[in-house]
Amino acid sequence: MAVSSSLYSLNTILHFHSPILSQPRTGLVGSDNRLGRGGEKSRVVVLSTHSNAYILKPNRKSRYGDPYESQEEEDKEDEEEEYDGLLEDDWLLNDGFAEPVEFEVDGKTFESKRKSNAKEGSHGHTSTNTGRSTQEKRGNSYPVKNKKKEADSLDIEDKRKLVARKPTSKYEGLYEQIDLDNRWIPLLDYLSTFGLKETDFKHMYQRHMPALQINVYSARERLEYLLSTGVRHKDIRKILLRQPQILEYTVENNLKSHVAFLTGLGIPSSKIGQIIATAPSLFSYSVENSLKPTIRYLVEEIGIDEKSVGKVVQLSPQILVQRIDIAWNVRHIFLSKELGASRDSVVKMVMKHPQLLHYSIDNGLLPRINFLRNIGMSNSDILKVLTSLTQVFSLSLEDNLKPKYMYLINELRNEVQSLTKYPMYLSLSLNKRIRPRHRFLVSLKKAPKGPFPLSSLVPTDECFCQSWAGTSVDKYLAFRQQLLLKEFANKYDRP
Repeated sequence: MAVSSSLYSLNTILHFHSPILSQPRTGLVGSDNRLGRGGEKSRVVVLSTHSNAYILKPNRKSRYGDPYESQEEEDKEDEEEEYDGLLEDDWLLNDGFAEPVEFEVDGKTFESKRKSNAKEGSHGHTSTNTGRSTQEKRGNSYPVKNKKKEADSLDIEDKRKLVARKPTSKYEGLYEQIDLDNRWIPLLDYLSTFGLKETDFKHMYQRHMPALQINVYSARERLEYLLSTGVRHKDIRKILLRQPQILEYTVENNLKSHVAFLTGLGIPSSKIGQIIATAPSLFSYSVENSLKPTIRYLVEEIGIDEKSVGKVVQLSPQILVQRIDIAWNVRHIFLSKELGASRDSVVKMVMKHPQLLHYSIDNGLLPRINFLRNIGMSNSDILKVLTSLTQVFSLSLEDNLKPKYMYLINELRNEVQSLTKYPMYLSLSLNKRIRPRHRFLVSLKKAPKGPFPLSSLVPTDECFCQSWAGTSVDKYLAFRQQLLLKEFANKYDRP
């Protein structure tokens, strides 16, 4: 028996996944019996790989050679996640059947017979001939199938016309772009109830085609379980686009064990759904061999208190699916050399803002440290600010930090050293908190002479009105609304 094997290099956190060769079918995702050359059966084992939108390599391409669309939005957050490579052997991806075509001969309509290279029961794939039909590209768009087939075996004169068969399904556009199997239609109809459209199905097909071969009843069971854990209905679409493999994960053997792991960290059940939506790729990691070792590293190596580790995961679920050892060591060494930060200081930063472990040093940490230096802060002052308000690393330089600094100096007439006492100033909204309160006190002639007290910006609106303005909250909110409308009109030159 000829055996074809598919080797994958799986992206892991703290453990190594051995390559999986062809073997007896035991429920592995994507395994399928196929016909090899000479009629012999061959078995190709295809394993789903990690597909977190920010953990995969950015240069990864689809089976057609096209680059994947980014998720960013999504988060861009995501932070920077890396991708493993997809299967690139086109011979594994041939269509299972030739398309029947209609043609006219002297006014009569005929239909060519369907040709098959594989059994009818296959999942739309065949083991393959190298004579695969060419794929067409339209500009930078996804490739589309050539729906007009040449009837080479027929002697047809110029007056005879080939007419391509048109799909009768409502997913007509999808037929033109992917090798859509009619057996997938019930699943597509169900997923459409979560807001997925044809472009989303095309993305899932290119990302992980076997996910579309799942029985609709199994898919419903798995998605309904996710909804029961607190995942919002509107987040299902985002989860499937980032991790279509989740349709393959069984409730009993995968989903429940991972949810139990999260609750075991002390994470409230009300937060489980949010964590799944943020990092759905956690289901692709082994609880025992990957997720638990990550938690042990956070506690034993970094020094995060065991009772606080659940909170750290809530603040940054991506911490479970990244190489935490590398992320920690690189940033700890950088902050130690750049600012003289002690290990305890860096641990405090991570506990307050674990996203720190995702941020780029060259494009994230260093530019903000240099900004604070350029406005006159010493390394020790910068360290105080960052230890107290590590979120500074997440703030935009041009749209946030610089405008607040200019307002601090020019309008509030404060010195930069005041930030070491009130670092929270940098986290407050300039348009909705800092400027309205300052202007309101000025309008009431209650603004103190000299530097404006930054302490007046910290309390709630109720405390501010009672302790500083001596007026009602409604009066202050009306003033703020008018100020916002005026600034909006000035921004867009509207009278």
